[in-house]
Amino acid sequence: MPAPAVPIPEPTPLQLRPFRAVRYDADRVGDPSAFLAPPYDDLHPAQARALRRHPHHVARLLYADAPQGAAREMGRWLQRGVLRRDERPALYVYQQQRGARILQRGLIGDLLLPRQAGQLLPHEDVSGHLVRQRAAHMSGLRAQLEPLLLAHRGTESTTAQLVDHTTRRTPVAVARTGQITHTLWYCDDPAELARLANGLSVGQALIADGHHRHAACLQLSGDAAGPWTSSLALLVDTVTYPLRLSAIHRLLPALEPEKAARNAAEVARVLPMPGGPRPPEPGELILTGGGEAWSITHPDPRALQEALADHPSQWAHLPAAVSDHLLLRHAWSVPDLPGAVTYLHDIRQATAAVSAPGSGSALLLPVISQDTVWELAGAGVLLPRKSTSFGPKPTAGLAMRVLGLS
Repeated sequence: MPAPAVPIPEPTPLQLRPFRAVRYDADRVGDPSAFLAPPYDDLHPAQARALRRHPHHVARLLYADAPQGAAREMGRWLQRGVLRRDERPALYVYQQQRGARILQRGLIGDLLLPRQAGQLLPHEDVSGHLVRQRAAHMSGLRAQLEPLLLAHRGTESTTAQLVDHTTRRTPVAVARTGQITHTLWYCDDPAELARLANGLSVGQALIADGHHRHAACLQLSGDAAGPWTSSLALLVDTVTYPLRLSAIHRLLPALEPEKAARNAAEVARVLPMPGGPRPPEPGELILTGGGEAWSITHPDPRALQEALADHPSQWAHLPAAVSDHLLLRHAWSVPDLPGAVTYLHDIRQATAAVSAPGSGSALLLPVISQDTVWELAGAGVLLPRKSTSFGPKPTAGLAMRVLGLS
């Protein structure tokens, strides 16, 4: 007699819950713009050190060498009224805008981290060392200063209408970083929160940014009743507000460009570019340095297979896999050591950094499609580290999750 079929459990909806955010008190400190910071990975160490010199700047917490000491400093800010905790739990509508153009609009809340596979999809691999660093910082600080950036493909128009309706109210915070205006609205009405919760019953979201912080939460969440079973998160409906996806380029200060071009020609087609570097096309990498540039295409199948022997077969079509494994590791023997590779999001900055003779090489990568990212993440295939950059990313310090407050 055949065994009865085991029913497949229905996916549990993701839960973005109201929480009491800690925010800078504009009545006490003035414009919060002076205290916010770009996302953690977008700030050069020298810039972070400069920001830390300013009293009450969130960079003093975000880049603290001793997180327990930073936690005590944050406690003093709360006692003095520099920071304050909102009185009631809420979901926060968050908008980023450049000029008249709305770049992004989403909801910030406390996300219960799902344990069921296939609900919260990472799309990039993580470094165990960096996960341990993030976990130690979060645990010592007992706070999250910037949310995970999560993308979902919404189908519930009621949620979008309610979010839009909320933005007609007076915002609770407005700040500006660079050319971007950040605006925050507060939603604590029980009926509205219930409607938002129903509309946000999405079964799946993609981690667009914050892989190491997500992995750190999972590492810290051994106690099922502990505070790290959830995470501060920004959920963006990319049907209504598509995120921007860009490539991340490699800067190699010790790699001589002409030698790199010769060695790359042993494993791929390399053609000089008399007109200089330009954004690479799909299936192309561009090597540049010292005023010269080369197009790298058609990697040798056998060499690529050898370089990716221990990785998923889908990696053979990913620019970052060809870049990091076939070229950096296999052809150029670039060591996996701090300082050997720097990652830049801006193609103009990457090109300018190596324009002078003797300044090294830059490897420019093309953008992959968001459909490719979703497809591979859904299949459980993680991209190589530093493959993509989703944006705009949320600023740090606008709405924070601080644990242990009464």
